[in-house]
Amino acid sequence: MRTVLFSLAISMATLAPAHAEIRAVIVGVSDYLTLDADLNGPSNDARLMAETLIARGVNAAQITVLASDPTGLPTGTQTGQPTRSAILDALKATARASAKGDTVVFFFSGHGAQAPDLSGDEGGGYDELLLPADAAGWKGAIGAVENAILDDELQSWAQATLSKGVQVIGLIDACHSATGFRAVAGQGVPKVIDEGLLGIPDDVTPIAGTPGAPLSGDFVFLYSSQSDQRSFEYPMADGTWHGEFTLRLAQTLRDAPDASWAQLLAATTEAMVQGPARQMPDGEGPLLTAAVFGTASATDRFPVKDGTLDAGLLHGLAGGAELALYAAPSGGDPLAHLTLAHVTARTASFSAPPPATALWAELVASPPPAPLVLAAPVRAHSDDGQDYTAWTVTLPEPGQNPGQNPGLNPDLIPILTEGTVALASADGVLDPEGPGSTPRIRLEPGETEADAVARTLEQAAHGLRLRAVLAGATGRSLTGKAPLSMSIDRRAATGACDKVAEATPFDPAQAVAPCDQLWLTLTNTGGAAQDVSVLYFTADFRVQPIWPAQNLSNRLAPGESARVGLQIEPGSSAGLEEIWVLAVPASPDAPRVDLTRLASTDTTRATPPDPMTAWLETRLDPDATSRGFTLKPAPLTMLRQVVRLTPGDTAPATMEN
Repeated sequence: MRTVLFSLAISMATLAPAHAEIRAVIVGVSDYLTLDADLNGPSNDARLMAETLIARGVNAAQITVLASDPTGLPTGTQTGQPTRSAILDALKATARASAKGDTVVFFFSGHGAQAPDLSGDEGGGYDELLLPADAAGWKGAIGAVENAILDDELQSWAQATLSKGVQVIGLIDACHSATGFRAVAGQGVPKVIDEGLLGIPDDVTPIAGTPGAPLSGDFVFLYSSQSDQRSFEYPMADGTWHGEFTLRLAQTLRDAPDASWAQLLAATTEAMVQGPARQMPDGEGPLLTAAVFGTASATDRFPVKDGTLDAGLLHGLAGGAELALYAAPSGGDPLAHLTLAHVTARTASFSAPPPATALWAELVASPPPAPLVLAAPVRAHSDDGQDYTAWTVTLPEPGQNPGQNPGLNPDLIPILTEGTVALASADGVLDPEGPGSTPRIRLEPGETEADAVARTLEQAAHGLRLRAVLAGATGRSLTGKAPLSMSIDRRAATGACDKVAEATPFDPAQAVAPCDQLWLTLTNTGGAAQDVSVLYFTADFRVQPIWPAQNLSNRLAPGESARVGLQIEPGSSAGLEEIWVLAVPASPDAPRVDLTRLASTDTTRATPPDPMTAWLETRLDPDATSRGFTLKPAPLTMLRQVVRLTPGDTAPATMEN
């Protein structure tokens, strides 16, 4: 979960001039020398972040990487072990070497923690800690966790650096406060250590005091999760571990040449919501609206070297993806279309030898999602006195995706709780958004447990597969300008569902409540007509059609807008949900494309099947003989907005347009 390691000054900062130099201190703590708390991914995160910064134009000689495993680090970087003294010395040295207009990047991947504040500068709360490799337990003689790095120390370093006119960028892939959310089971590893493991005595209490002064200057800090969430690391298909935040952030940095930090955060959030856990990053600082330093890839194409693709899982590719091969980095006609066979973190082989003149490859279509994979069921509490036999005998056998290591990457983890089955994400955290927020398999009137399991898993498989298909069809790059814009207003309920307040701009960080209304204004900002559809993906995996309704026209001419509304009504539990806005270019003489029919789990009988729907249905059908690889589908734009629902009975419903 995200901690405010740096206090935010409530003022407008003047943007610094063009950077003279960019320097970075990158820390990845995988191996702890004293604590029994090793992680799998931080050293990989450090390497990936170093590669990403270099790809954006940062000089390797200006990067210090302190990682438990230095294997494979880019040539020219300064290296060392991630101990407390090494981290603080590197930060001080980087600040000393920087002058006005320069930028300093601090990246940390590893464990975080909290400890009672004994100085009083946290206002009677807790100090947030980053744990270096040599961190140990609580040491009474100093009244602190030995060798931990306190937020106070980072605050002091950051302010001294900012006072020189240097911009500070903080990227933190760690969480700091263990909440009541418990990872019952799962492939992910949380990046937090609780007070018990650190040996903090129960009788040590925080000292009340006055919070320290906030930072002032030009800075932005991105955190891997919200303050009420945990941050996780996961294995990729080849068994390589990475922090979910670091992986998605690096992928977005590679593809976002002109994005602001706020846009980068939004794109990273969208990618993470599709990942193994509903982990939402956060950010703060006056530079959120400023452009990200450096440049990204100038082409959407990947290099081909000696017949092998110089890209892989870290670039969002997977086995079965179709790529078009070219002789040049841009333009020209494709020389061939091939699918990927074996894919590792950084390379991939083709299903057939590529033409000798093929030096570049461009992603045409992502592979169809694998069938839904469940982990073995686990009990939330071993002594709850419930008999779950009727449920466990109906659950399918645990499995794994084809070509992957056994046990990796389950889509859902059945958790036996409260006499039923909860379907947790791959992190195995039960009810992360409040009581009941993990969807349960509920018996409907006349159903047996087997009926309920079959219905719920069919619903989950359809929803998760549809989300993956749509994300794959919309492409991977941020370089193109979407032909559609969306703004959202919220009308908060003031009592009964028929009474709402005046409209205010929707803030994704604020949860919505039952009876709240969300109104979307969709505008065609492109030069061609667009057929627009709106779907809603619920926390319990249902896909609901929102717009168009009642056979209304959904074709927007250039410059035309449509107003679409939905209301949060009683019906389901709290959690993270998503609004999907889909647009495809309209052909003047062709019928309208209406993608709301994809909401049905029985898509194969949807009529009439317009071309885009037919293509998507083929991708969704695991038994289809043709995967649509022969022709590239029409361009599809997808705008996605995450909605956080407060605890309580809530569900979306269509409103009048």
